[in-house]
Amino acid sequence: MRTLILLFSLLLLSNCTTHQQGRVDSENYTESLATPVWYNPANFDTVKVLSWNVEHFVDDIDNPYIDNGRENNPPENMSERRKLFAEIIKKADADIVVLQEFESDSYAQKLAEESFPEMGYQVFAGHESNDWYMNVVVMSRIPLGLIHSYATTNTPIVGQTDDEGNPTSQAFTNNRMWTTEVIVNPDYQFSLTGVHLKAGRGERNENWRLGQINLLRSHYKQLLSLNPDQNILTVGDFNSTPDSDEFKAFLGAGTDVEFMDPLAGTNVFSHPADSAFWRIDHILPNTNMSSEIISDTVLVNYFFSPDSMEVAADHLPMSVEIIARDQ
Repeated sequence: MRTLILLFSLLLLSNCTTHQQGRVDSENYTESLATPVWYNPANFDTVKVLSWNVEHFVDDIDNPYIDNGRENNPPENMSERRKLFAEIIKKADADIVVLQEFESDSYAQKLAEESFPEMGYQVFAGHESNDWYMNVVVMSRIPLGLIHSYATTNTPIVGQTDDEGNPTSQAFTNNRMWTTEVIVNPDYQFSLTGVHLKAGRGERNENWRLGQINLLRSHYKQLLSLNPDQNILTVGDFNSTPDSDEFKAFLGAGTDVEFMDPLAGTNVFSHPADSAFWRIDHILPNTNMSSEIISDTVLVNYFFSPDSMEVAADHLPMSVEIIARDQ
């Protein structure tokens, strides 16, 4: 019921008011949402977001509904990896953490409570696959609003057909994408998307990712139709390099749904952690939000030596800092 009330309020607000960039009307905010007792907006003049593919990060509990050797019997080095993970999370000190290839939001909450309670993460969310163990999870010190999951959607594998000549589609990996509202204060919010797009090279995988990207862009177009000044930040493992066709399609240069790559033209790489040679992990604000990205804060992070980072995960964590007010 609370979700329906919030959705109705957002639709009504879009028809009756003119929004400022990234603004949640104060009256709507107070009527539709309660500020949690643990949250003080005055503490968040800036917001730091960390995105990290943590490589098959599983717990020690066998999920009876998932039949996979790694999930059923976790590797022996998981204990060491958990310790490194906790230390990296502490060093990063991010307000919002988006994790890819992470087993569940319940697992994230358990680790936060046991290994880094002082970091103050209060909100944990994601949409787990029914039959796979690699998911995209968020943990946050900042309240979140609606979360949109794409798990039930069927997206085309663009230009591909089956043996009978029928267009092919998939719903297997779309749970690894979601969009949520980050409500920093009554006057500033943004939409945050976490992604882990289909892995692999070759035309089929590229067109698989393109189908996922087209879905995201269609949803963003809807969000922007409600509020043309909506701030949107998309982060995660795109499995796409900056020069790929599907990545360029996501950026949408010259369209009404346009994103910016703050690291465009740089030699900043994110994978593999011990000898990074390409960037397939990205932090991408839309044009509305690009002015709120603090200069030179979109980073690929080495919190330990490359060898130690590789033990923790094969991808390097990326981070960004955001000014929490309209620019």
